[in-house]
Amino acid sequence: MRTHKIAAIGGDGVGPEVIEAGVAVIEKLAKSEGFLVEVTRFDWGSDYYRRTGEMMPKDGVEQLKAFDTIYFGAVGDPNIPDHITLWELRLAICQGLDQYANVRPTKLLGGTVGPLRKELGEQIDWVIVRENSEGEYAGVGGRAHSGLPIEVAMDVAIFTRAGVERICRFACETAMARPRKRLTVVTKSNAQRHGMVLWDEVCRDVLKEFPELDVDWKLVDAMAAMMVTKPGNFDTILATNLHADILSDLASALTGSLGNGATGNIDPSAKSPSMFEPIHGSAFDIMGKGIANPIGAFWTGAMMLEHLGEKAAADKLMAAIEAISASGPFTPDMGGQANTKAVTEALLEALG
Repeated sequence: MRTHKIAAIGGDGVGPEVIEAGVAVIEKLAKSEGFLVEVTRFDWGSDYYRRTGEMMPKDGVEQLKAFDTIYFGAVGDPNIPDHITLWELRLAICQGLDQYANVRPTKLLGGTVGPLRKELGEQIDWVIVRENSEGEYAGVGGRAHSGLPIEVAMDVAIFTRAGVERICRFACETAMARPRKRLTVVTKSNAQRHGMVLWDEVCRDVLKEFPELDVDWKLVDAMAAMMVTKPGNFDTILATNLHADILSDLASALTGSLGNGATGNIDPSAKSPSMFEPIHGSAFDIMGKGIANPIGAFWTGAMMLEHLGEKAAADKLMAAIEAISASGPFTPDMGGQANTKAVTEALLEALG
């Protein structure tokens, strides 16, 4: 029987709550669809940091290489600086396993109502491809003259030909697999005249290999506006690490709640396990209240199942997600009063 080894890292805040809900769903699907999942839980995160002084063990990335995928909850703690929590756990995993492609699907689920007018909201059906290893998140920079009036801090955005080429090719292949075969390349080369000009040049070279694609280009500021005013113009969207980080949160907000958002941090070479996570963050203000929206974790689980080759299970899960998104129950972020458990039970029932 097919067996998939999953590393579950709940992380911080509501992360453990939604990941446990997702694990319950995946385990039920495994039984009904004829495969096995072996879930190993890791208690890494901010509580682990308070106990040990580190967000995960020094060999944490090496430990994860033994798994097929990683199911990740959230990272962030109001009492620990973000540059510690993010860089020493989530980014350490993404960069250590070269998960250079971040994929974020976005659409209105079921009968969900977002902040846009109905006729605009219904046009949203995007996949945002985010470069996940370079740009402003490469970690290059530093500080000098600390504490003095002349103190300076610098972050350097890194763009390499190889890095841009591989993410552009991945985005092209993603767009070609979708019905519209439409790709929008986001840039800011009118102002960032070195790294972003290289981005444009390399993308144009790669695009020559995909003449069937319908391609357009947008400056990131115009893109943000048009995602609100003309959402139907877009399908697959390629952007840099920083730009896509911002645009993808806007995208999720346009679908009604950040709690609905899903993402995959992918190593397309399959040399290392990929990591799947809901995008809502740790949400410490509702931690322990049992009201976190698990839809993002469920959708993330569907992405993970498809990545593992279990497309039938993934499709079944997405159909169940669409069903309960149309009929409820809904958590408070979606205007309802249901808790995480009630939504999870409804999802399990919808699976049959």
